Amino acid sequence: MIMTKFATFAAALGLSASSALAGGYVAPVVDVEPVVVDTRPASTNAGLVVPALLLLGVIAAVASDDDDDDDDDDTTN
Repeated sequence: MIMTKFATFAAALGLSASSALAGGYVAPVVDVEPVVVDTRPASTNAGLVVPALLLLGVIAAVASDDDDDDDDDDTTN
């Protein structure tokens, strides 16, 4: 009697296990989102470089301007 119960249990377990695996393995589908690449150039202050250099040149020219007219008049008298 115990053997028939065990055989019935084993048969039921075997039938349920085979139906649980029916259909085989299916690989999961992964949705890939497209990558958005920003194609704008990097914002730099290159437009300010030339005016800044010109301004420095003007400042250097004004700073190096020697006023020798007053000195020449004093030495000739």
